[in-house]
Amino acid sequence: MTQELTALVLAILLGFAHLFAAGNAGRQSRGFKWNAGPRDETVPPLTGVAGRLDRAFRNYLETFAFFAAAVLIAHLANRHNALTVNGAWLYLIARVIYLPLYAAGIPMIRSLVWLAAVGGIFMILAGLYFP
Repeated sequence: MTQELTALVLAILLGFAHLFAAGNAGRQSRGFKWNAGPRDETVPPLTGVAGRLDRAFRNYLETFAFFAAAVLIAHLANRHNALTVNGAWLYLIARVIYLPLYAAGIPMIRSLVWLAAVGGIFMILAGLYFP
């Protein structure tokens, strides 16, 4: 398996970490009855750490599809070079760092880390054309 596909597998696992962290925080905030019920009633938005974990998860989903598509295109095109490999790892490492930064409510640095992750995606795309 290529390094890019390995990073993609790890990014999928990171997505589940986001899901479980956000879900657990939401359950703690809203209670077991809400979590196990049909969730038909309108509830106030999550606040504090629970809200930040939920937003971090949604933010992860916004970039993950682009990352997965870029990795899969590189794989199908059989383009594996320093840009695709380093871009994949940059995305993954930045997204790992992003989660605790967002959960802790740390501004600015969190945004720079997000930009690094997006930069990783662009590196993969550049590696398709500039081996």
